[in-house]
Amino acid sequence: MTAQEPAAPRERFIVLLVAAVQLVNVLDFMMVMPLGPDFARGLGIPTASLGLVSGSYAAAAALAGFLGASFLDRFDRRKALAVAITGLVAGTAAGALAQGLATMILARVVAGAFGGPATSLALSIVADVVPPTRRGRAMSIVMGAFSIASIAGVPVGLQLSVWFGWRVPFLAVAGLGLVIVVLALGRMPSLTGHITNGGADVKPLDRMRALWGDATIRLALLTNALVFMTAFLVIPNIAAHLLQNLDYPRPRLSPAYTVGGVVSLFVLIAAGRAVDKRGPTFVATIGTVVFAAALVLGFIAPDRFFHLPVFALFAIFMAAMSMRNISVGSLSTRVPRPHERAGYMSLQSMSQHLSSAAGAFVSSQLLHNTPDGKLAGIDRISTLSLVLAFTLPPLLAIIGRRVRAREAFAAAQAAAPAAQPVS
Repeated sequence: MTAQEPAAPRERFIVLLVAAVQLVNVLDFMMVMPLGPDFARGLGIPTASLGLVSGSYAAAAALAGFLGASFLDRFDRRKALAVAITGLVAGTAAGALAQGLATMILARVVAGAFGGPATSLALSIVADVVPPTRRGRAMSIVMGAFSIASIAGVPVGLQLSVWFGWRVPFLAVAGLGLVIVVLALGRMPSLTGHITNGGADVKPLDRMRALWGDATIRLALLTNALVFMTAFLVIPNIAAHLLQNLDYPRPRLSPAYTVGGVVSLFVLIAAGRAVDKRGPTFVATIGTVVFAAALVLGFIAPDRFFHLPVFALFAIFMAAMSMRNISVGSLSTRVPRPHERAGYMSLQSMSQHLSSAAGAFVSSQLLHNTPDGKLAGIDRISTLSLVLAFTLPPLLAIIGRRVRAREAFAAAQAAAPAAQPVS
């Protein structure tokens, strides 16, 4: 890709490549949760312990995020992303070889150790090449991997599990990852602008001090943590709740994920544009109200008001997740300075995965299987999720004010030399 090419085509090309890489990452992460009842039965794992499997991935990704913050900005984004995705593929393939709870957790630890940095680098690349005025739309494309995984990836994985056994979906995702690594990263241009603009000579310890010493960065990390803990108190247990508590037929689980994914994809695109026009706080507020409705009607009191069809529950829940995630994701890209982006995104990955692990571990402690085969405690974890959900809009409003003030100050400093009279 030459320097004479227009910025817009180059920008779209890179965003689409990053979205393809992110698809593998998201699919690996998402697939394990709905497959939980299948491999739990095959490996003799109690369904109440499935939170430990998703939590182990999140804990490993959190540790990798903490360590990666000190050095990821020192490397070419393309090369670093290639290493991360290759490790993720290896961890995913290892999941197919699991023989019990311990070996499945080990496989997910390997996947998380590389999947976390892969997400950090992917989001850093988008922030590097897309200006803030178009970043909400670009982020919606990259985050659309979540919806595509729900539309096609997870249903296909669930069906492969029915036809050939639960190990085959792990191998299929690993194979897809290898293909995308070769096709996508083989054509992605080298991205080193962050190194030449102040990131080359900073020592790892100084990087960490600068990041942790920034109050806006600390607040943004806290916000990300709360958003993900809110979600992962519930997400790892959705399939088990539907099958065990609502007596939902297992063959209809795949179509439900497809419907939810289709809805979330359209909502994500619209929400990305709304973020660019109306701001992240406005979109997050709407998403939080919708999220609360999904929790009450589908998990806290599914039969108290009226019976919400499972397809509608998936559509509402995933639409809410899309609005909340694009709001916090797009604003977060504006928090760090260019030479701090991968480091900040790595810490963000740490906060997200650590809080995901906390949510999954807490839910596993509050849930238990009853003698009649029900999954008890889902209303308690959903109520806790509901309370945490309403912290997002006010936190985003505070971060937004700080970011705008920082950007205005930086613009004024940049314009000051030009405004000085010539002596």
